[in-house]
Amino acid sequence: MSAEAFLKYTVSFLVENTDSIFIREIQAEQSTIVELRVAPNDIGKVIGRNGRIAKSLRTLITAFGLKEGKNYTLEIVD
Repeated sequence: MSAEAFLKYTVSFLVENTDSIFIREIQAEQSTIVELRVAPNDIGKVIGRNGRIAKSLRTLITAFGLKEGKNYTLEIVD
């Protein structure tokens, strides 16, 4: 399973409009940046109160990267 598929699977449980989930991986020098875009009405559900869900998603994607020997960074784009 790729990081993109893992993140899409996880985020699909949080948002109402699953068709609007867009994930893009950008190769940087020492890490891979994973950009996440969702529908404007779902952005609050992905960020959560005080950023708790966003922090949890970042922790999950970092742990997924450690399992594969890669360094992933999650950016939520609105």
